[in-house]
Amino acid sequence: MLKDPISSATSVAITVAILVVSCMLHEIAHGFVAYLLGDDTAKRAHRLTLNPLAHIDPFGSVILPCLMSLAHGPIFGFAKPVPYNPRRLKGGRLSEVLVALAGPLSNVLQACVALGIVRVLFATNGFKSMPFQQDITTTIFVYKILMQYMVVNISLAAFNLIPLPPLDGSSLLGLFLSGKLRQTYEYIQHYSLPILMMVLYVLPSILHFDIISWYVTTVIHFAMEFMLQGL
Repeated sequence: MLKDPISSATSVAITVAILVVSCMLHEIAHGFVAYLLGDDTAKRAHRLTLNPLAHIDPFGSVILPCLMSLAHGPIFGFAKPVPYNPRRLKGGRLSEVLVALAGPLSNVLQACVALGIVRVLFATNGFKSMPFQQDITTTIFVYKILMQYMVVNISLAAFNLIPLPPLDGSSLLGLFLSGKLRQTYEYIQHYSLPILMMVLYVLPSILHFDIISWYVTTVIHFAMEFMLQGL
């Protein structure tokens, strides 16, 4: 039986690194789509950069994914939200929807790119023909990184579509509210982090059921099963 070349500590480090890159591209996607639709707020704030330091949220990008990884649960997190001005967007509410969806869709695209690399390597016997094939653990290492990249990005897409602030799903939900209901919802968003912590940690302890982990795990299961068909 082959020994797993990735230790627990290395696995956590790789997962956090993947998540930082994925979250960075997620936020850049928001800002870039907003820029294409007429709002250059993100560009002026220097948030369209590939420098991860401009996007990392200490809790959402590092601490939370570390805790999730150590708990052997689904991996998710978030980066600092990219600023944008909806009043400067061309196209009204539809443009706001596109900006909100850009982040999760970027994660789906990243997962598809990783899948494409895996499929090409299998189709061309790339794993077998790699110069380091004599060290089988390295081949397994590369394969596991690609798989983890897919899992992390599927997790991020699913997690960010949850209608809880500060996630993208809350922005989408807010677009369909009006009047006092929208004002109340926007007020609640000022307490986004405590609300998110309550849903992630307090409610599961009270209910003895972690609905967020169940939802994300279910999405990962069906998505990976669909994407890996034929391999």
